[in-house]
Amino acid sequence: MIKKNLDILEKEIQNICDRVGRNREEIEVVAVTKTVDLNLIEEAIDYKYNSIGENRVQELEKRFTQLEGKDVNYHMIGSLQSNKVKDIVGKVKLIHSVDRMSVVRQIQRRSKNKEIVTDVLLQVNIAEEDTKSGLKEEEVIPFIEKVIDNENMRIRGLMTMAPHVEDEEIIRDTFRKLRELKEEIDSKNYKGLSMDYLSMGMTNDYEIAIEEGSNILRLGRVIFGERDYSKEI
Repeated sequence: MIKKNLDILEKEIQNICDRVGRNREEIEVVAVTKTVDLNLIEEAIDYKYNSIGENRVQELEKRFTQLEGKDVNYHMIGSLQSNKVKDIVGKVKLIHSVDRMSVVRQIQRRSKNKEIVTDVLLQVNIAEEDTKSGLKEEEVIPFIEKVIDNENMRIRGLMTMAPHVEDEEIIRDTFRKLRELKEEIDSKNYKGLSMDYLSMGMTNDYEIAIEEGSNILRLGRVIFGERDYSKEI
């Protein structure tokens, strides 16, 4: 049912990579499954898009149950409350949305109790939009320096969302600034810090994101079509 969408998307990503000289294999697609029917998610997994992302812990927990036994990498991509950390630590491959010390403390505590290391991205509100969560650009390095010694939480990169605007230069500037911030952090050679991931790019702007260095795309509508939000929990 969605194979045609996936075929078109895969061809488009490959074409963009070819044009800008990037390796398709270095880019991970996280299929955003908010409100999506289970049969469509299973089709995406069968297509080898086996990384799925949810914005809410409650919905992610539902996917843990529905997809039990399948080879799936779970991503928490929405804002995370500290009291919900306990429900996903040990179950997710990557938390994309760390931006508060209260969440850091809970991730460290819960991960230590389980004797695991939890990988996270720092969410950065590059455009400083009032409606979006995330650290301001100038807050990121001081934040890293406060949390880098946490042995059970490992920072693996940065995440951002571009403004929902028509002006492509505004979108490009947002993604470029995040990449430049990643490069600045890399240059400091913090012990135990590996800036492996730039999570940026959604259905409306993934082409620009690839051009600007993203290696995790969070894609929903381009895969699954328009959403029926009456199904939302």
